[in-house]
Amino acid sequence: MEIQQKDNGKKGIFFIEENDEIIAEMTYVWSGEDKIIIDHTEVSEKLGGKGIGKKLVHKAVEMAREKHVKILPLCPFAKRVFDKTDDYKDVLF
Repeated sequence: MEIQQKDNGKKGIFFIEENDEIIAEMTYVWSGEDKIIIDHTEVSEKLGGKGIGKKLVHKAVEMAREKHVKILPLCPFAKRVFDKTDDYKDVLF
């Protein structure tokens, strides 16, 4: 399963698509040029227990490091992942 990304400069999404249906997603909005706010994460029940949500957060962290931006995780799930993962503190706002 490949995690894809779409971004229009104002908001974006990391997602997994299967048979033209989004089965996992994490959405974010840009706050200025150097910060994104993760506002929602949702994973289909059929992918439950596979760590897909954490993989979506990891993709956001990779993107933040590449683009030198910070992340503010307002989504409760994403916030828990950040709280438990010391390696992500460098991109935390």
